[in-house]
Amino acid sequence: MKSSEVLDLLKRRFPNEPEYHQAVEEVVESIEDVYNEHPEFEKANLIERLVIPDKIHSFRVTWIDDKGNVQTNMGYRVQHNNAIGPYKGGIRFHASVSPSILKFLAFEQTFKNALTTLPMGGAKGGSDFSPRGKSDGEVMRFCQAFVEGLWRVIGPNTDVPAGDIGVGGREVGYMFGKYKKLAEEFTGTFTGKGREFGGSLIRPEATGYGNVYFLLEMLKTRNIDIKGKKCLVSGSGNVAQYTCEKLLELGAIPVTLSDSDGYIHDPDGITKEKLEFVMELKNLYRGRIREYAEEYGCKYVPGARPWAEKGDIALPSATQNEIDQTDAETLVKNGVIAVSEGANMPSTPEAIAVFQSNKILYAPGKAANAGGVSVSGLEMTQNSERYSWSAEQVDEKLRWIMANIHENCVKYGKEGDGYVNYVKGANIAGFMKVAKAMMGQGIL
Repeated sequence: MKSSEVLDLLKRRFPNEPEYHQAVEEVVESIEDVYNEHPEFEKANLIERLVIPDKIHSFRVTWIDDKGNVQTNMGYRVQHNNAIGPYKGGIRFHASVSPSILKFLAFEQTFKNALTTLPMGGAKGGSDFSPRGKSDGEVMRFCQAFVEGLWRVIGPNTDVPAGDIGVGGREVGYMFGKYKKLAEEFTGTFTGKGREFGGSLIRPEATGYGNVYFLLEMLKTRNIDIKGKKCLVSGSGNVAQYTCEKLLELGAIPVTLSDSDGYIHDPDGITKEKLEFVMELKNLYRGRIREYAEEYGCKYVPGARPWAEKGDIALPSATQNEIDQTDAETLVKNGVIAVSEGANMPSTPEAIAVFQSNKILYAPGKAANAGGVSVSGLEMTQNSERYSWSAEQVDEKLRWIMANIHENCVKYGKEGDGYVNYVKGANIAGFMKVAKAMMGQGIL
């Protein structure tokens, strides 16, 4: 297998899907040498079967807004690979959603889920609908209409969706309720549900907490204490909020947050009380991050991202490709020692090259942000058992999973000079598990 040939074929077959191409390129370049050590993989044409999704479902979503107007959006579900378990992955509601975005996310999810050690395949879904500015009634009607197009292809042993950008507990609850009515069953078909109807403790916190747990494992390799370190965090949603919460618990100092309009920089640090303000602002009032700057008198920069600010650690927790080469060079120049990704593919390939050439501790999202889907998997287990674990039990399991992911990344990614290439390590570890499962199940 030559990675360049795989990419050329993919681009000819699926043109104009840059995010999908980017995700595949990163993986196939990392695994090329290992893949070629297994001639049986090539004989079974494993790589081509692995990079192309099993199924892609698309459908029109028709709903009625509060003014009585009929609105239409597109709905999608990309079921990428179920070699190691039921399809599993979030649903994203955002204007940027497209087949390319969802194919990249489902591809990444396949390897991320494999890294967790839990029996979950990879999938992703969503719509170009945005909940921003919509009433609860409009969001409910859209979610119900969306599930009408989706419910036949999901199920507790088939495909288990969860939340993602634009999809929180409210949206998951509406979708689960509609699914329950249509399928006439009460099963763990969605994760991220309300605590009252099958949700798991620690699920809202899991991606942010897990990212920090992975960061701690990386810092241990260089005997670095996180206490007192200034942290640049992007985003201000679920992942960013709980990243900040865990950083504060450990004595670190988050100094930035952002949303699609701009970012705030609070050099005094985002304290517990200030974070409570952010959570209320974003989760209850669905406000904008500039209101934090107005409340606390700190700097707000419209239309920008926080990577020009000085800090010790960067935790991108917003969206894909939010750190480019220039941003990465600025972060390195300003003394950042570690980058741990809470979002999916937030660093461009050029940015990753800058981090690695400067021997920065760099954790790709498929490893560092696997905490969310890990606890989703634990929620599936609790639902199957008709049982509920304590927060301490779930958190302990999450810590173990993140430490285990780190261990596997080091196993496959440690280079001759001792530097750990976490991208290579995560890709190879995830790939080998999926590849062996595919080979064991024959040509499908």
